[in-house]
Amino acid sequence: MLCNNIGVNSAGHLTFAGLDTTALAAKHQTPLYLMDEDRIRANCRLYKEAMSASFGEGSYPLYASKAASFKHMYEIMAEEGMSIDLVSSGEICTAVKAHFPMERSFFHGNSKTDFDISYAMDCGVGHFVIDNLTELEAVSAEAQRRGICQKILLRLTPGIDPHTYEAVATGKVDSKFGLAIETGQAEEIVRRALELPALELLGYHCHVGSQVFDEDGTVYLDAADIFLRFSAEMQARYGFFPAVLNLGGGFGVRYTEDDPHVDIPGNIRTIANHMRARCAALNIPMPAVLMEPGRSIVADAGMTLYTVGTVKEVPGYKNYVSIDGGMTDNPRYALYGSRYTVLSATAPLSEADLPCDLVGRCCESGDIIQPAIALPKPQRGDIIAVCTTGAYNYSMASNYNRIPRPSVVMLRGGEDFVAVRRESLEDLVRNDL
Repeated sequence: MLCNNIGVNSAGHLTFAGLDTTALAAKHQTPLYLMDEDRIRANCRLYKEAMSASFGEGSYPLYASKAASFKHMYEIMAEEGMSIDLVSSGEICTAVKAHFPMERSFFHGNSKTDFDISYAMDCGVGHFVIDNLTELEAVSAEAQRRGICQKILLRLTPGIDPHTYEAVATGKVDSKFGLAIETGQAEEIVRRALELPALELLGYHCHVGSQVFDEDGTVYLDAADIFLRFSAEMQARYGFFPAVLNLGGGFGVRYTEDDPHVDIPGNIRTIANHMRARCAALNIPMPAVLMEPGRSIVADAGMTLYTVGTVKEVPGYKNYVSIDGGMTDNPRYALYGSRYTVLSATAPLSEADLPCDLVGRCCESGDIIQPAIALPKPQRGDIIAVCTTGAYNYSMASNYNRIPRPSVVMLRGGEDFVAVRRESLEDLVRNDL
């Protein structure tokens, strides 16, 4: 199977985290997000242990909240000793409601409003990741008004293309995020950050993109080279050397059997050894290193279950299997052309003899979960499973066509419980006047 938390039981049904998916679908209804909590915790520990072993004290991972943000997720992160990154007042509020220790939080975003900045400080957010000069001035002014000293990192772009989806490439010179080293804007914001009151500049942040596999792994080495060289230059010119270098991102996950397995500890060890060698060559100290895995913490901990509605065969053309969900609970194929592994939960061992497109229920021709797959020919009421949906599925869900969002059910130690309840029809009109 694609991941070792997927299997088949003695009844011939698909299992996830050891539980029968058809039974879960019957108990909780579909569409249904399943999240393997034990897998999430194992992924957190994998990053924490690898970073501690390779980079040493002061280096650690942050969970990138945008991958999947709800209260129980922050409770897990708090218990696992993770730090978090946040990108909105909504994510901040959710973390606070979960009693996450906010001194371990980092607030991102390229367009923080005055409300965002004030609310984040009210909530005790530990670190601001500053995107631009306008924001730098605003954060300084608000911190000064409050009589506090706000810890900050500066988001800079190294000008690297990681060969990932164009829509999630964030390290290029012309990205909407951060300021480019190449253009001289990065130096300008470093100089200004050191001049402004009520700010404590800790270091730099970069993010080169998402879904980085071993063959793309040199992007982290290249980014580290650029930032260490830049750090040495800023030390020589302004007497500032970063205590922290946040490399952002995380490593790729397997959506299909064609995707390679990634040796996360091995990759982290390679980055650490490379950075130590570069620091020695530049005669500079080794900064603490942070990373921000989100997808690789939760993606393979997720599975979405659907119920088949209709099977439409168009002789000589193609076949469609329609389900009771769609782009409202997973817009990623519509946005990115994302690939997924799709399985029959009802009969996973039967011959996949029906070539088809798996499509949703929305009144939208682009409402496709996955084209050109093969399934055992399903009947109305069969359960279909889409694998590796823990990241950017629930968090990007919408009420398009006035469809309620599914529930999120956690699987832990052989038990299941609801973490986010299913939206009702009444929920859809609750804010209407």
